[in-house]
Amino acid sequence: MGTSALEGVADTLYIPLVARIYVSKRFPEYFYDPKSLELEGSIPGDSIQRGSSEYAMVASAARYHNLDQMARAFVADHPLCNVVNVGCGLETMFWRVGPDAPGARFYAIDLPEVVATRRRVLGEPEGEALVAGDAFDLAWAARIDASLPTLIIVSGVFQYFHAADVLGFIDDVKKAFTNAELVFDATNTKGLRFANTYVRKTGNTSALMHFAIDHPAAFAREANCALLEIRPFYTSARRILKGRVSLYTRVAMAVTDRTGRAFLLRVRL
Repeated sequence: MGTSALEGVADTLYIPLVARIYVSKRFPEYFYDPKSLELEGSIPGDSIQRGSSEYAMVASAARYHNLDQMARAFVADHPLCNVVNVGCGLETMFWRVGPDAPGARFYAIDLPEVVATRRRVLGEPEGEALVAGDAFDLAWAARIDASLPTLIIVSGVFQYFHAADVLGFIDDVKKAFTNAELVFDATNTKGLRFANTYVRKTGNTSALMHFAIDHPAAFAREANCALLEIRPFYTSARRILKGRVSLYTRVAMAVTDRTGRAFLLRVRL
């Protein structure tokens, strides 16, 4: 994998991987990802670990804790379905959710260089198809049976684009899929500033973020989607990790949930 410095948006795939490893080791009762633990030796250098607080690690893992819950609920309601992870990076949801969802077809979409890295590090397991391409041009949709109920997950991606790009993506996905839900993580404007401060600390200054949502219901109306859920990041974490994490982390989680600084949005397309 090499030990070169992180560079550009594509290399941000290592940030959530480091967080999943960190939380799996320290707080497995909240989030445990054995596949990510296998990849610890593949991290290029230690700049992410050195530049990350406990809160930043828990924040990243909280996203996957919630996405796993939402994916499991979707496949329980739709035993034969698609689960499409757009901007997959080195995400390992397939290994966490797939074994209990035999009727779900998993797809991992990302840029060609990221897919090449993913294939080298994770392989291409039976049950998950890797598709190389630009997430925003929707050519990948032709590889997927759009007649099936489809859950499209866009995690840690939209923040790097502008609102017009995100709205255009949603409009294109609505045209390609007739029975689909979209789940994505978002921050409000204050949360975006915090996230950019964290990314600067990791040394990845070429991957700053732009997209924020201050009014989720208004955004869903603008995107012409049915708003199904606004999920705070830390409802489970605050209960499970009470007394296990630092005072700063506990306060930051409470403030983030109370002020809507970070959340997951689920909409019907």
